[in-house]
Amino acid sequence: MSKASELAKSNQEQAIAAWIGHLNQLRLDTLLRRLAEQDTNIVDALSSIDSAIKKIDLEVVATNRGGVKGMHGFIAEVAEVGVGNARRQVVGDGAVYQWVNDNGPVDLLREGIAIQQKFVAAGGRLGLGAITDHLSKYPDFIKNGGRYQIPADHFDVIRELYSMSPEDTATHLSRSGDGPSLTDWRRVQAFFATGTVDINSLEPSRLDYHEVQRGAYGETLRGEKDALASTDETRRYEMRQDSRPGFQEGMEATLLSAAVEGGAAFVMAVVEKRRGGKKLQEFTSDDWADVAGTAGRGVAKGGLRGITIYSLTNFTATSAAVASSVVTSAVGIAEQANKLRRSEITETEFIENAELICLDTAVSALSSLIGQMLIPVPVLGAVIGNTVGTVMYQATRSSLSQRETALIERYLAAQAHLDDELKAEHEELIEKLNLTITDYFAVLQRAFAPDVVVAALGSVELALKIGVDEADVLDSEAKALSFFLD
Repeated sequence: MSKASELAKSNQEQAIAAWIGHLNQLRLDTLLRRLAEQDTNIVDALSSIDSAIKKIDLEVVATNRGGVKGMHGFIAEVAEVGVGNARRQVVGDGAVYQWVNDNGPVDLLREGIAIQQKFVAAGGRLGLGAITDHLSKYPDFIKNGGRYQIPADHFDVIRELYSMSPEDTATHLSRSGDGPSLTDWRRVQAFFATGTVDINSLEPSRLDYHEVQRGAYGETLRGEKDALASTDETRRYEMRQDSRPGFQEGMEATLLSAAVEGGAAFVMAVVEKRRGGKKLQEFTSDDWADVAGTAGRGVAKGGLRGITIYSLTNFTATSAAVASSVVTSAVGIAEQANKLRRSEITETEFIENAELICLDTAVSALSSLIGQMLIPVPVLGAVIGNTVGTVMYQATRSSLSQRETALIERYLAAQAHLDDELKAEHEELIEKLNLTITDYFAVLQRAFAPDVVVAALGSVELALKIGVDEADVLDSEAKALSFFLD
């Protein structure tokens, strides 16, 4: 492969790595942006609740607005605005509720819709009597798009009684005063039978009737703040889960990497054959088979590269450029190992080639990292950095002068001569060692022979062999008697 082809291949590999790294960074940037937005959301939501508490304290309770019987109605209006806006704000939506506060036909405005609240329990009519009274004063209220809002618990009862058939009243309604009664059912049916108000013109408040009483609103709104904090935590957890690397994104990275590397391998294989002097129309089936085989290997390598880079960059503290270099080194060394198994190269050549492969990929990774830092444009910075770094590295590597080359050759020759001398000396020493060991074992065998005489003579010979002074060796009867009896 020519140097230009090697450079193009290196750029393609680092481009894939930079693209996968960019995908990861986009996902992290999105998470950080969403978390920052959620910081604002929860602050705005809690501020709406705090504002509602303050307004109720100062403008309703402190002024005794509405008196004993009517104060809860004004508390409900302010609380509805605070809670309604807060629940929207905590999920990133804007505030839509406004408190009109003019004692007119409209209590609240929500995105242009007029709302009249009726938090009334007197008379046991669940606020329907108050709605009738309001409509008598403002008959066009519903026609103009207005809606009536009643406590959530009242609305649930009304909806249940409205949808209940006469046949079900005997079994579903209370006769002991615990729950809706037949009288309540008749009142609800009679109210809607007039046709003046449709069930769809009513809507539930976010609060129950008892939650807006003078002695209860503080606890209600503090509980709402706790609920908002829980919602905030849930949303942050979901954001983190959404930002996690996933199977689908990993497969996209793998397939794109396989397609790009396979395509690049196909193009370079065709170019190599064209440089050999063949025109496209002259390609034989064998030529196309070679090209297809090269492209197939490129697809396999690209898929391996994509999934490995995606995994390393997301599950370990590894940059995309380094991850790509790891893959390139692994594939290159595997190819060299295959050549070694086929005896195409020696062990020394295998080690040298593996070192060069690792060095080349390390230079490529470092160049890409520097390029991406200096040119913060996704993919482009990595490609430019890799190109410049690789060209400089190749130029430096090939710029050894003749003198330096001759010096290296002399060093290698001296090393080879020294290896020959050491080898000859080593073989000579081994031969001497073998002879000495043979003699030693022969003497040792005689020293421990079953025959006492042979063993005695062998012991003498063994003692002399291992360096015992001849005067101390018991090699005669006189010496033995003197040693044991004197």
